[in-house]
Amino acid sequence: MTQLEHDHADREALAAAIPMPGTDTPLARELADNARRRIQLTGRQFPKPTSQRVLTVANQKGGVGKTTTTVNVAAALAQSGLKALVIDLDPQGNASTALGIDHHAEVPSIYDVLVDGTPLLDVVQPCTTVENLFCAPATIDLAGAEIELVSLVARESRLQKAIAASAESGHEFDYILIDCPPSLGLLTVNAMVAASEVFIPIQCEYYALEGLSQLLKNIDLVKRHLNPALHVSTILLTMYDGRTRLSAQVADEVREHFPEEVLRTTVPRSVRVSEAPSFGETVMTYDPASSGALAYLEAAGEMADRGAAGPT
Repeated sequence: MTQLEHDHADREALAAAIPMPGTDTPLARELADNARRRIQLTGRQFPKPTSQRVLTVANQKGGVGKTTTTVNVAAALAQSGLKALVIDLDPQGNASTALGIDHHAEVPSIYDVLVDGTPLLDVVQPCTTVENLFCAPATIDLAGAEIELVSLVARESRLQKAIAASAESGHEFDYILIDCPPSLGLLTVNAMVAASEVFIPIQCEYYALEGLSQLLKNIDLVKRHLNPALHVSTILLTMYDGRTRLSAQVADEVREHFPEEVLRTTVPRSVRVSEAPSFGETVMTYDPASSGALAYLEAAGEMADRGAAGPT
């Protein structure tokens, strides 16, 4: 057995030793479950993927947790021994804010990479709160990039070429997560051409299901014309409220249609997750013991296990 397998076996044994309270004490059951998950997950070293994974985090519907999912999954991967890069392609720059990265107008950003051909590694900044986590920030200049890209040569593949060039220079990341704006413009198309995988966060509400079918059509369009390797590899259910029947129904429906892609983990609604960006942090460092942090750590562990098993 490898060291990782020994560590996993020890954690499972310790977690199994925690007594399970009865059904008449739901709060005690929740505390026991969280303690069990914390033992299994905290400090665990995730396996490296068989090759670099580039994932576009996309959903045309706003407010489903794209940016929150991007930064927290990336932070969880980095905390667990992997090297992760977040590329912020949203002009609002929320991912940059959450990672504590300066992104005012004068800062070298992903805009310079897309429009001026600046090397990607020249704009990448390290996250100060999480080791092995890096970010290519977005500035307000990115808002005009949609128009400026129209006249440029190979406009749809400029990000893909920048990522490939950074790998050739010897600075490979285990995971690259691209945070997209909630639209299918040239920025999102660049992200989908640059990645082989699409990672879709889905809010556990009815409107999210309506937007999903249109998103899948657009992914198929990009796949047929620009990137044959593109496919939906991961779906994460976010803002799950276990007290409502609607959340359970949406989750069941998504799992029925995408049994292989949907992660077992669901991310609950959490005030701590929402508070973290105002402190320039992810929830992984802001409150690592919270239910939201544990859920994202568990989701990242599932992703890492899938990546280590081979191409998804």
